[in-house]
Amino acid sequence: AEYVAKNIPWTTCENFTVEGGRQQIEEYISTWEVHESWLHWSEFLHEEELKYSKRYHYRVLWSIPTRRKPIPRATASVYFIIEISKIKPDTLPVEVFFFLEASRLIHRPEQCRFREKWLKDIIENKIILMESL
Repeated sequence: AEYVAKNIPWTTCENFTVEGGRQQIEEYISTWEVHESWLHWSEFLHEEELKYSKRYHYRVLWSIPTRRKPIPRATASVYFIIEISKIKPDTLPVEVFFFLEASRLIHRPEQCRFREKWLKDIIENKIILMESL
């Protein structure tokens, strides 16, 4: 069976707000297939002014705290960018893409199936690095 990427209806450029963007990222993340032990925290980072668009940068920090280690040894970040075009009609939806820390690969919500393994790999690599130091 072919997998259909889960997505949400993103807001239009004219209705975009910074907090609304963060809430939509939260809504989109809720479609990801991750174990309930993962906790995350999202935040707005900054606004970037470009010639033909404005970009709004967000970070979602992931970790798996446990009863024995409530403060996790490492975290994994997923960075989101919401882009508002200055030349396309305001009634079009915002453009959204995201990437994981330590990766240059850019994902689009409508084309990507998020993998929990990506978060695990980042955290495992950080722990291996810390133990080797």
